[in-house]
Amino acid sequence: SDRSDTYPFSILNSQFMSKTLVIVESPTKAKKIGGFLGSAFSVKSSYGHIRDLPKKEIGIDVAHDFRPTYVVPPEDQAHVADLQASAAEASEVILATDEDREGEAIAWHLAEALGLDSAKREAASAKPVKRIVFHEITKSAIEKALAHPRTIDMKLVAAQQARWRQLRLRHVQ
Repeated sequence: SDRSDTYPFSILNSQFMSKTLVIVESPTKAKKIGGFLGSAFSVKSSYGHIRDLPKKEIGIDVAHDFRPTYVVPPEDQAHVADLQASAAEASEVILATDEDREGEAIAWHLAEALGLDSAKREAASAKPVKRIVFHEITKSAIEKALAHPRTIDMKLVAAQQARWRQLRLRHVQ
């Protein structure tokens, strides 16, 4: 028999389902937001950017539309592996990075590095990924953001990538 009409969803969610993973940029935000959301959520920090252009080469293929090559720096690999494991265990992943081009790029890099980009995964294994933004760290602002998720704004990601490419190419001249 279906027990969902006997027990509140929140009890079922916390006891029998995996948690929703929320990833923010800073550990301070993670701690505060985690206190608002409770046990049905796991809130972790990306500690900012998790991928970058390689340090010892240009990392930009000028012959192919200036396509960038991103790498996870060695000092961030263990942290990214932890985020990958958390994402694999989560029922869904919510990217809650800042609402600027850097934050949008961080969200996109997280989706890519954690294997969350549903376009690159088999449909049956695609994990729900949401993007939320908020302008203050209050319980009501977080709840409002969770009620109105969106997708990653690829125009902001493209703007940030163009900036990184420009800075990198300027330094190799």
